[in-house]
Amino acid sequence: MKKNSPSSLVRLAKMMKPYRKYLYFVFFCVLISNLGVLVKPYLVKIIIDDFLTKGLPQHGIYSITGLGLSYFLVVLLSAGFTMAQRRTLARFGQAILHKLRSDVMDHILHMPIATLDRYGSGRLITRATNDVETLDEFYSDILVTLFQDILLLISLVFMMVQMDWQLALVAFVGIPLIALITILIRNVLERNFKRMKTIIGRINGFFAENIAGMRIIQVFNRQKNKLEEFQELNDSYLKTTMIQIKLHSVLRPAMEVVNSMIIALLIWFGYNRIVGNFGGSAVLELGVLYAFTDYVKQFFEPINELAETYTTIQSALVSADRIFTLLDEKDQEDPFEGDWDQPIVGKVEFRDVWFAYDEDNWILKGVSFTVESGEKVAFVGSTGAGKTTIINLIGRYYVPQRGTILIDGIPLERWKLKNLRSGISVVLQDVFLFVGSIADNISIHSNLDEAQIRKALDVSCASEFVEECGGLKSEVSEAGMNFSTGQRQLLSFARAIARNPAILVLDEATAHIDTETEQTIQNSITEISKNRTSIFIAHRLSTIQACDCIFVLEKGKIIEQGNHASLMGQNGKYAALVRSGQKE
Repeated sequence: MKKNSPSSLVRLAKMMKPYRKYLYFVFFCVLISNLGVLVKPYLVKIIIDDFLTKGLPQHGIYSITGLGLSYFLVVLLSAGFTMAQRRTLARFGQAILHKLRSDVMDHILHMPIATLDRYGSGRLITRATNDVETLDEFYSDILVTLFQDILLLISLVFMMVQMDWQLALVAFVGIPLIALITILIRNVLERNFKRMKTIIGRINGFFAENIAGMRIIQVFNRQKNKLEEFQELNDSYLKTTMIQIKLHSVLRPAMEVVNSMIIALLIWFGYNRIVGNFGGSAVLELGVLYAFTDYVKQFFEPINELAETYTTIQSALVSADRIFTLLDEKDQEDPFEGDWDQPIVGKVEFRDVWFAYDEDNWILKGVSFTVESGEKVAFVGSTGAGKTTIINLIGRYYVPQRGTILIDGIPLERWKLKNLRSGISVVLQDVFLFVGSIADNISIHSNLDEAQIRKALDVSCASEFVEECGGLKSEVSEAGMNFSTGQRQLLSFARAIARNPAILVLDEATAHIDTETEQTIQNSITEISKNRTSIFIAHRLSTIQACDCIFVLEKGKIIEQGNHASLMGQNGKYAALVRSGQKE
């Protein structure tokens, strides 16, 4: 990850551009509030020096009563504008975060599978949730607070120098000390925050993975072991959090000590000026000394606030870097890229295709084959032979390092991605269902009508159990866990064929279905496979014997191909698998 830099702060500020009119109003509120901070001590100074010390005549507003009421009105005015400032900030701050969440989600949705694999679910969840939430305080408070505090500091310096430059110099003695404390702690805070963000990403990934796999954990009685793994992560996060708390606890008290030291120094110096102990200096008025002590408190207050919120600022910058690193990821899928936008007919061709998920660890090694439109073909072979990889490459979820893949004679890279994937439907062995209704899971919120959905359910032999559980509007729980494994597989099958794809791919689609239901589905597959290219990945070799061609894969290469009868006649790998009844 790149080091956080002013560019992240600039980009965060630029996101406020559409809300300029609100920002201008907030800055106006800040000016009025700051003016109140400057005016209040000055009003008290007039009361002390003019009326309590000198006893000057009072009339109208120029009186203790008039100035007292003025003081109260200034307080009310400042409070009103501060409330308006905070409400306005909250309004457009939440609007920015709303857009940022949408941008992050949109970006993740268009990331290639290979890039998603590289990031991992935990890191992506952290960026979309924790990191975005961290920016909430930045937009709702910190950004304008920086402007407010800097403006207030400049105004206070001006007022103090104008009122008494000698007292002003005494007040400024503490600035180098504060700067030194901040610099010493800053680097430690930054490094520790990055560790915190990394660990929280791992924690999010751990939760996502283990909640999804909770049944496996309970089946093998590994709750204790998983808890121990989590405790290691949790302890690491606790340690980094405690470092932040300790450093944060040092900053504020240190600022308070410096503040009190300067006020004590001012009182000592001012007292000696008042009683004339410093002969060369002009006699100091009591009201000026009071105003100065008030201004010094106000002068160090924004510095104290900056010290107190430094961890929040640092966290916001780290989170901003992580979010912008994700959003700057150039590897994005464009559904409309490519120049070929014809509907798919169904011919699939691989020409000397080599592919590796990791560099030089080849999964496919020079694979070549042709599947004509409307053919039914199958790929068989041991685990790791490359069967599922072929499916991933056909849908262009990954790109081969060498060779060419063509659909209908057109290289994959020329196809508009939207057209390519609209013409290919895949049924996977591990079914994923979304929270919602059965109809939502079949259509995935597309423009399929009810008749198309019901037809797909009929063909997939899912209509009966769907009606039994309440129809198309029946609720689907998280990951479809309120249905049996076989029922989830049937719904996945219906989802695939509902779009009338030109190419139908089934990756162990009947693995979790009982024999009776499997035979019914095989009849349905025979019907829907007419005039459509069908590709099967099968361990149950009995389910693919009617295929036009069967490709046998071993260690990334096609070692045999032909129909069932010809392969049995070769008496090779396929024949051995069939005879042994081995399920691979």
